[in-house]
Amino acid sequence: MAAEGSSKTIVYAALVGNSLVAATKIAAAAWTGSSAMMSEAVHSVVDTTNEVLLLYGYYRASRPPDESHPLGYGRELYFWSFIVALLIFALGAGVSLYQGVLHVTAPEPIQDPVISFVVLGLSFVFEGVSWLFALRHFGSEHARLGWYEAFVRSKDPPAFMVLLEDSAALVGIVIAAATTAAAMLLAQPVWDGVGSILIGLLLGVASIGLARESMSLLIGEPAHTELSRSILDIARHSPGVLRANGLLTVQLSPAEVVAALSVEFADDRRADDIEQSVISIENEIRKRHPSVAALFIKPQTNARYRAVRARRRGTRS
Repeated sequence: MAAEGSSKTIVYAALVGNSLVAATKIAAAAWTGSSAMMSEAVHSVVDTTNEVLLLYGYYRASRPPDESHPLGYGRELYFWSFIVALLIFALGAGVSLYQGVLHVTAPEPIQDPVISFVVLGLSFVFEGVSWLFALRHFGSEHARLGWYEAFVRSKDPPAFMVLLEDSAALVGIVIAAATTAAAMLLAQPVWDGVGSILIGLLLGVASIGLARESMSLLIGEPAHTELSRSILDIARHSPGVLRANGLLTVQLSPAEVVAALSVEFADDRRADDIEQSVISIENEIRKRHPSVAALFIKPQTNARYRAVRARRRGTRS
């Protein structure tokens, strides 16, 4: 839950920053007529909308379990994260590419480019502050991993979404500044449209990566291997347990996991002894791992467990 609260703070910080950036870019785009600036303005408006949707996703995901959703609504956060990725692609990338092609085929001079550079500089500062917040959180959560591995393994889409959005925004600002400068220095307004196209391609690549990871979590990813190993180790060292056959986990939300554990008990254990052993295993797992929201323990011989697994694999193939 602490990690979720930290991620929410990042989203709020990004919302404030993107709102300020969007307002300044819209004003600058309207004043200068710059295509690259308009693409950047659309980008910031989309980012602001995205933060609102992520916060809405947090609200929806926090609802308690009920009869229609006995495991809760945690995965709804993954749904809204996927919607955010689609918005970046459809609105951010789509509008930027459209603006770029329009200004390449019919280039128009940029009016008062100094305004553009001032706004881009301010935007870089605003986005940079938000980016640092997201970087600190993401880096502290995944200090032992490389950046790509941390991105793929993360179960918290808002955290890596804000970081990737802000990274794309900073690169986009640099592109907008460079192409605006080229349009002025070379007296070729077509560079303004080229900047919009490059920003659109940048957003398209970012959105595809975000959509892929959000979709994977929405379909159902397993929990981290460290958690699985710990649960199996707890079961193996519990009294009366002959063998912990295996474990199935599914991530329900950034802070919630459902686990199904297959355990073989000693032959001399009676039904009430097995029940007490199951209670003991459950208590120890929940004590060490509060993120396990639902735990199912199935008494099962190792031979039966292997047979069921083999049959499931055969059915899938």
